This record gives sequence, C-alpha cells and structure tokens, in this order.
Amino acid sequence: MPGYGILPADEGSGLLAWAEAERRLTGSHDYWCATVCPDGRPHVMPVWGVWDGGRLWFSSGLRSRKARNLAADPRCTLTTDDARDPVVLEGRAERVTDPGPIAAFVAAVNAKYDAGMTTDFQDPAVNGTFAVTPVRAFALSGADFPGSPTRWRFPATS
Repeated sequence: MPGYGILPADEGSGLLAWAEAERRLTGSHDYWCATVCPDGRPHVMPVWGVWDGGRLWFSSGLRSRKARNLAADPRCTLTTDDARDPVVLEGRAERVTDPGPIAAFVAAVNAKYDAGMTTDFQDPAVNGTFAVTPVRAFALSGADFPGSPTRWRFPATS
C-alpha cells in the first residue's frame, strides 16, 4: 500500500496468520463479489457464501450479471463484509455442477444462514454454484493499520 505509511513485512507489528484470515472468511455474513463485464466495466454485488475446503463458495442465478461475467471470465475478487478488518481474495471461480459438492454447499449455507435451501433450488441448469480458489489474498486489522497489512500468494491450480 505505497503512500500509506505501511511498514515493510519484516517490520510489521501485527502481520496476520492465515488462520485469522480463515476465521474472518468463515465468520463473514456477507461477501462482496466483483466481476468484470465483457466490455471491461466492473460489477460488484453482495452474496451469501461459505468458506469451505480452502475455497469461498456462493451461488447465483445463471441469468444474473455476475454469473454471465464469470462464464466469460472466471477471475473475480471477493471481500468479507467488515471494511475495518477485511479479507480480500482474488481468484478464479469454478462453476460446480456435481451433485455431491452442491449438496455439501447447500448444507453449509443452511447451517450458516438457517436458510432452508434445497438441492433442487441449486439445479445447475438454473442456479450456478461457484467455488472461488484464491490466487492472492490481503487482510489487515484496523486497530493496527500500519503494521498489520498482510498478503498471501497461493500456488496456481489448473
């Protein structure tokens, strides 16, 4: 974060452990999902989601702008809902159509949100289930702004 007085990584007073980032990803009620329209315009929408298996899962109607954007370009950014203590993930969204992982996603959403969603609702012909694998992540703590910004890079997956 050039120009913000952020300390170098070896001087930071509060660099965050990945476990703290995962705690925030798990606990966030909402997430902001940013995608790119075919003409290059950004598109941002809130989504419900679950952090599971090292990926952030969410769903969207296939006719929605974000789903159509992800079909054209799977790169996206998702953030937790806490702007003071955020986690920002950059990654690639994979559209999941296998019934097993969809059922696990539905169960996780129902447990987190008391939603009553059914696997029929997540019919892959109508609603997309997406799993975002992080490529990069960033987090900070508002209480230690200059010392806490932490970045992670993840190995590329196929």
